[in-house]
Amino acid sequence: MDSKTIIGVIAGLVVGGVIGMFVLAPNLEAPMPAKEAAKATEPAPMAKAETVSWKMQSTFGSKLSVIGETAPMFSNNIKRVSGGSLEIKFFEPGALVPSLEGFDAVKKGSVDAVWGTAGYHVGKIPALAWFTAVPFGPAPDEMLAWLYYAGADEIYDRIYAEHGLKALHCGIIAPEASGWFRKEINSVDDLKGLKMRFFGLGALVMQEMGVSTQLLAAADIYPALERGVIDATEFSMPSIDLNLGFYQIAKHYYFPGWHQQASVLELLMNKKKFDALSDQHKAMVELTCGDSIRKTIAIGEYKQAGALKELKAKGVNIHRWDQAFLDQMKSAWDRVVVKKSAEDALFKEVHDHYTKFRAEYAVWKDHGYLK
Repeated sequence: MDSKTIIGVIAGLVVGGVIGMFVLAPNLEAPMPAKEAAKATEPAPMAKAETVSWKMQSTFGSKLSVIGETAPMFSNNIKRVSGGSLEIKFFEPGALVPSLEGFDAVKKGSVDAVWGTAGYHVGKIPALAWFTAVPFGPAPDEMLAWLYYAGADEIYDRIYAEHGLKALHCGIIAPEASGWFRKEINSVDDLKGLKMRFFGLGALVMQEMGVSTQLLAAADIYPALERGVIDATEFSMPSIDLNLGFYQIAKHYYFPGWHQQASVLELLMNKKKFDALSDQHKAMVELTCGDSIRKTIAIGEYKQAGALKELKAKGVNIHRWDQAFLDQMKSAWDRVVVKKSAEDALFKEVHDHYTKFRAEYAVWKDHGYLK
């Protein structure tokens, strides 16, 4: 065989082998064009989530500054981020159940969720008050550190789970005012015998000081003050108190809000219904609550200077408690903690956890912050 013939045979074998690779190996694909290759590496589209519709009643009216206005905002944001596949429909206070009866309604499942705060459930579980506000307690940043990262939320989740409930922190505001009084308060003795609307752990301190306290929903406070059912009240920040019109009856407004230096809002949900949500919907609720925390702290801080200016123009006398008064209130709080911890093991558990965290946090606070 001459050289030309040999070369021809070899060439034929090579070409035949290449053709055979494609004919005999159907799974071997030719390289894709760049555009098609890029398309193939794109993530698969998100599976369409099942449409879920909930009813959420707010404890605060939608026209109420900060704590009320952010509830429908939360509802709208859930609809936006879910593309309408998750609806948590907002209802005004009392539209579905009485304002302060959300705990039982959500537990039974007659209402899917309530926008409010844990401190409104102290009649059932006194220890829940710790998760809203603590007398002489932390600012919002320290409060959130305790809740989210120091382990407080493990206790919080356990308490609610025992009642078939699930809650998420869904807002936080900076200091509240200390209260509205018809007459000027010159000493702690002037408090004795007063009938006053008061909230949470601070109410226990006021009782220790001789005040008769009761917990009223926002809408019920003005009529009670007007009719003389109560002599004084506290509720929240200046912009919120301005909305409620207390200045029309009581002209003496006191600061600082020793009982609520930070106040946490929550979204209280039926646990079975929350657990039944898809992972995507759970994430949407959790992240939208996080956004509500950002909004409430920012809106709350923004509005107070203007509200105080308006209240002064309306003839309100703005006072600041002197240090001697605050020291007596702090002593009363220390007595309350000892007494309640002896009576209630859960109360003591939360108090001990909180106290340990604050002692550890103080190292950072003392070094990192201006006095």
